[in-house]
Amino acid sequence: MSRPKKIKFRPYARLLTMLGDQLIKNERVALVELIKNAYDADASWVKVTFEGFDAQFQANANSRIIIEDDGLGMTREIIEQHWANPATPVKLIGKKTQSRTKKGRTIQGEKGIGRFALLKIGRDITITTRAKRSPSELVLKLDVSGYDQDFLDANDEGLFLEDLSLSLSETDPATVIRKQTVELGVTSEARKPYGTRIEIGHLSGSWSYNKVEQVYEDLTRVQSLFDIELDEDEDTEEGLVRQEKDPFELLIYRDEHHEPFGEQRKRRLAELLRDNTVFRIEGRYLEQEKIFDFTINGAQHRMSLLDPQLMALAVFKDQFAKGGEALKNRNTDCGPFGFKFYVFDFSADAAGKFHLDDPEKKLIKEHRIYLYRDGIRVYPYGDPHDDWLLIDVRRGTVRASEFLSNDQVVGVVDITQAHNPQLRDKTSREGLVDVGDATDDFRALLQVFLAWVRKDPYAKYVFNKSTKADVKVFKSEAVQRSFDEAVEAAAGGNADVAGEKIAQANRQYKAERRYLVQRAENTEHLAGVGLSVETASHDLMLAMGSAVRSLDSLISQTSRRRSIDPEALHRELSAIRGMLSFMEAQMKDMQLLFRSTKQRRRPLRVRDLLDKVQRLYRSLMERSDIEFVVDESGPPLMAQTTEAVLLQLFLNLFDNAVYWLDLNPKPRRIQVLLDGERQQLVFADNGPGFRDEDREYLFEPFFSGKGEEGRGLGLYIARQLLERHEYSIEVSDKRDRIASGANLTVSFVKGEGT
Repeated sequence: MSRPKKIKFRPYARLLTMLGDQLIKNERVALVELIKNAYDADASWVKVTFEGFDAQFQANANSRIIIEDDGLGMTREIIEQHWANPATPVKLIGKKTQSRTKKGRTIQGEKGIGRFALLKIGRDITITTRAKRSPSELVLKLDVSGYDQDFLDANDEGLFLEDLSLSLSETDPATVIRKQTVELGVTSEARKPYGTRIEIGHLSGSWSYNKVEQVYEDLTRVQSLFDIELDEDEDTEEGLVRQEKDPFELLIYRDEHHEPFGEQRKRRLAELLRDNTVFRIEGRYLEQEKIFDFTINGAQHRMSLLDPQLMALAVFKDQFAKGGEALKNRNTDCGPFGFKFYVFDFSADAAGKFHLDDPEKKLIKEHRIYLYRDGIRVYPYGDPHDDWLLIDVRRGTVRASEFLSNDQVVGVVDITQAHNPQLRDKTSREGLVDVGDATDDFRALLQVFLAWVRKDPYAKYVFNKSTKADVKVFKSEAVQRSFDEAVEAAAGGNADVAGEKIAQANRQYKAERRYLVQRAENTEHLAGVGLSVETASHDLMLAMGSAVRSLDSLISQTSRRRSIDPEALHRELSAIRGMLSFMEAQMKDMQLLFRSTKQRRRPLRVRDLLDKVQRLYRSLMERSDIEFVVDESGPPLMAQTTEAVLLQLFLNLFDNAVYWLDLNPKPRRIQVLLDGERQQLVFADNGPGFRDEDREYLFEPFFSGKGEEGRGLGLYIARQLLERHEYSIEVSDKRDRIASGANLTVSFVKGEGT
């Protein structure tokens, strides 16, 4: 055997192009990476100049892109030992030790991919840099313009990476980076005697006005747009102030001309965020406590992640299992985070300051929910066509009204390297890595919170805006009145008034029709019959399945022509009869609902109907370990009504109680007090109860706290049925409460329901 020969890796320079294509998606991301380097160097401004471009930003052979900053600059040691060694561990080690810059910034770059970003933009590179307190500046040159993208020369010969040389020289005293006045937009300031200037020539790709404008939009979003507020005292075109202690300004120039891309739009966006939002939500998620701590339009709220209203949402169950079972043995893995959301009303009937015209909607649609790590944007989250929270995906699988649309919500989520180490950027710098539970938990928490915003505060806003107005039109018979007035005006020969009244009637008709259609559609979903069938179907299917199996067994035994034990046969047949009797009783209870219009009012003992409905829910309550307690006071409680009314009443009360108790920890209890003296009953449970802010909506149609599963008709139907018989149902007064959760009082005293 020959002596082993040691060999070394000897990659071709083409490896730089291959890695660049993998690490840097396009020129936009490349430029962002260079901006991040300036940020890491504690720069307060970065100036990007497109030199030698025409008015439409078309480049020529001599065009250059210059990136200049006032950061700390680089020393010879940093260039020779770190910059020239891609994938340097210095920043990575700094991250692991939670190292920060002198300004307190968390380091953004990691793998030294800024070198590859340079080659993504152009092939002829000159870097001039001056370190703080250094009298001289260093000039680093890399010119590979004589090679194609694969580093092949004119003879198709490849260049080895080790043969790719950089030249480093020193100029003393400094001539480029020195004290001088530098123009920054509409202001000027004295340039600090340190920083970095990068000149890139022999440009790759093509440029245009629109592309540069998009680059500017990207660069201005490197920092949060939502830290910018209007400066009412500043009478300038910008008139904007970034509300932060650590400014980091980005400017674009074409030769000597400042290009204020989007300043007017930025100002208009700031105005819309300030003046036209339905809700302005600011807060944070506290992971150790599993708490959302936030304000809505300035009002303080605290909501547990295990709040029944959140656990009722389908998106919660998808990630954390029913009742939050997945969180019993672990906490969420993403870490704490802050958030700021602005919710707009894009509907055509938005009124007053909430109304938006088409240009305003278009401007808002250019933004989504951004993600920032230590104040620097994580791409591409927040881009107009990005749906990183899968909001549009979920809107496509459930009723669209269960989620706020991507269009109508803009905002920002803030994470940090220190507190969210499990939320890591992809190597391509395009989004977060999906590893373990961290990213899934993070996304689900935001989905849950935004789904709650849609189902609760925004639903109440919509209800107050439209539903009440539609109901008012319906109940006041406004359509008929308008038509009567139109007929009267036409008869009097006043065509203008008649036309106006007809147009008014048309608008009112649409409102009335909208209300009635919604009422009909939702009533079909949650009619008493459907609810009782749904409740009983599980037990009926079990009983029928058991009866069929018993009959199959008997048929099998008799087919063998063997003698049959009479006692065994009697037991089997008795069991089958018991099953059929159970099914008959269940169906009889449900049939009472079918005859509701034919039944006459008569004195009924309320306890009898209560027991019938409790039997329908018995197995469901047993599976959920819910105790049922009935107390009676005075003589038997009686009601002059129909069985159907009481059955529907109790079906809705049981259905609500079982639903919320199932999301509540044990012990679970439904408690009923039948008071014959006062002619009322109190139906209560020890679940989460009613929130004070929900009380005015509890008996209104289409309001529900059950997430996607609720239709908002249960208590509404119960009240409507009782009021037809001059009875009432209300949230119990403090003196009538018998349990810690939801307490409802039903009065069977005539006249209290009118």
